[in-house]
Amino acid sequence: MSLNRFTLFGTLLGAAIGLGSVTPVLAAEVELPHQNWSFEGPFGTYDKASAQRGFLVYQQVCSNCHSMKQAYYRNLAGIGLSDEQIKAIAAQVDVPTIGDDGQPTTRKGLPSDHFKAPYPNEKAARAAQGGALPPDQSVLIKAREGGPDYIYALLTGYSEPPAGVKMGEGMNYNKVMAGNQIAMAAPLSDGRVEYTDGTKPTLEQEARDVTTFLAYIANPEMEQRKRLGVRVMLFLAALTCVTYAVKRQIWSDVHH
Repeated sequence: MSLNRFTLFGTLLGAAIGLGSVTPVLAAEVELPHQNWSFEGPFGTYDKASAQRGFLVYQQVCSNCHSMKQAYYRNLAGIGLSDEQIKAIAAQVDVPTIGDDGQPTTRKGLPSDHFKAPYPNEKAARAAQGGALPPDQSVLIKAREGGPDYIYALLTGYSEPPAGVKMGEGMNYNKVMAGNQIAMAAPLSDGRVEYTDGTKPTLEQEARDVTTFLAYIANPEMEQRKRLGVRVMLFLAALTCVTYAVKRQIWSDVHH
């Protein structure tokens, strides 16, 4: 999330995040404080206002280093952005293409495009980050045991090292990071982004919002899946009642 530094966190996750399934990487041996998330539970939904603010955090901070290869601009409709807003956001980037003359050129982004990566290829990304490959954030929530609680705790876990703790050169103390040392300076801070809805951009608020956004990006179909699950359960409950009533009718003579 920094323009000139990347984290040991990214190094650990880079190998775990791909285009297919993701195996969670074990978190540090710390107890993660549980946060209350609107999307938890069978009836949970995404806080769209929070997710929209989280997109601003991603856009202004995280996207400088991290890609979201599995996400499309059109996915932003799920956090409540209009078609016109999405078109405008996509049009802010130039997408490589081939012109009618067969020569490489660019065009304005479309809602159907993937989020543009900050680097043209993996080698360029590693070169800019001292050899580390910034992990793709479209599945970041799934890549750590603890999911949203871990991401939130990491982003808010920076502090001065306790007395007697020797830090490596260029490292920063983080209560959640394995070994408590992380190469990336704290990416978020009070007032790091400017919210357009009047919400005060404290460190904790920014961390909560970007975590909500990353949770949505990792599971954009969650709300639809939960609604389907509720309908299925209601159908099964009704079917059970009908089946029991039919059974009572068929066996009524026996019971009497």
